[in-house]
Amino acid sequence: VQLQAFGGGLVQAGGSLRLSCAASGSIVSINAMGWYRQAPGKQRELVADILSGGKTNYADSVKGRFTISRGNAKNTVHLQMNSLKPEDTAVYYCNAYLRSTSWGSWNDYWGQGTQVTVSS
Repeated sequence: VQLQAFGGGLVQAGGSLRLSCAASGSIVSINAMGWYRQAPGKQRELVADILSGGKTNYADSVKGRFTISRGNAKNTVHLQMNSLKPEDTAVYYCNAYLRSTSWGSWNDYWGQGTQVTVSS
């Protein structure tokens, strides 16, 4: 299983960015896909995720500014980030909680991380 992340970059405060993530490989079922972020000197934290039934969860710090959605392509997810703030600067990691075989256990898989930098 591989998770490939796209997007990220440098943007001024108030600007927007869109992150995308595609999961590929042996995937039987995905329970949730989402994005985490880790700023220097801080722990990795959940930004947003979307469950298989469509329920979404957001960190309080991004509610009303970020929107997570499923892509049209199978096993893809997008994170639209608007009204970006300098404190959103971090490495963003795509995550999927899935089973790769019908008899296997559920496991977390991670993408390679993409840098988001918001200048003031």
